[in-house]
Amino acid sequence: MNQKTLGVYYEHPEWFEKFFNKLEQKGIAHIKLEGWNSSFNPGSAENNLGIDVIFNRMSPSAFNRGHENSIFYTLNYMKYLESLGLKIINGYDAYTYEFSKSNQINLLRSLNIRHPKTYVVNHKEAILKSAKDLKFPIVLKPNIGGSGANITKFDNYVELENYLNTNILDWGIDKTLLVQEFLIAKDSYIIRVETIGGKYVYAIKIFLTEGEFNLCPADYCKIDDQKIDGMKDGVSDRGALVEKFDPPQHLIEEVEKVFQAAKIDVGGLEYLVNADDNETYIYDINAMSNFVADPDIVLGFDPTDNLVDFVNNEIQKKVKLPVNL
Repeated sequence: MNQKTLGVYYEHPEWFEKFFNKLEQKGIAHIKLEGWNSSFNPGSAENNLGIDVIFNRMSPSAFNRGHENSIFYTLNYMKYLESLGLKIINGYDAYTYEFSKSNQINLLRSLNIRHPKTYVVNHKEAILKSAKDLKFPIVLKPNIGGSGANITKFDNYVELENYLNTNILDWGIDKTLLVQEFLIAKDSYIIRVETIGGKYVYAIKIFLTEGEFNLCPADYCKIDDQKIDGMKDGVSDRGALVEKFDPPQHLIEEVEKVFQAAKIDVGGLEYLVNADDNETYIYDINAMSNFVADPDIVLGFDPTDNLVDFVNNEIQKKVKLPVNL
């Protein structure tokens, strides 16, 4: 086979339409691999997929779309494919950070990067105990989440205690929650930064609405029925809450350090300036990134072109072959 073939392992039926279209336009051979309907033989050392490079586009928010079966499966599948020597963009190591918010906090701590104070818990009593060592407001969030799903905010300890005594908790699919200090974003915005190949590509400022946790940079979740004036920029035909932003160089370097350490080839993260102390905190890392809608209007270029070029370069590199012992 002279032309190398890309396998795109994905779950969401709509997120990657533009990416697939651009692969077609550039004549890049590719195969779509549905993450929710898949199988492999771990006893086989043969790569019979007909692909040379695989791009992992699995999202832990798959459980919101009836594809919970694909989330843990992907960990095993990526490990197996790596054992065959197959080149994977956003492989096993990258997915462990997409997969677990606990791992994200651990990574930030290891890199000495400021992040919200957090406890990881697996019991109601542990929630109450941990909360006593945190500054309110706090949030409970699933360790395996996505798109801000199932995050609950509490303004004081009594409110938390009453909630736990009167509600059945959703512990998430791995039965693990984070108890985390809720940081108030200065000037009511956060910054989303996107990287490709461990290098900065662009950043956007996302203006927050009250009670907003669901920060999907591609479609700005939960604002369809809101009327917001004064911040229109042409995104998604709505009063969009975004604008292009240029982070200071030291933050760009910090962001790149995160993705290089995590071995995340394509990903984004969010940070904010805490209103209480004017310090910058990184609070979420994503290996399954969606680019901003209407990028030509917001950014002046389309980062999907950058992504396709990066993927094509990875395909053209010499493929690492398995070693026969």
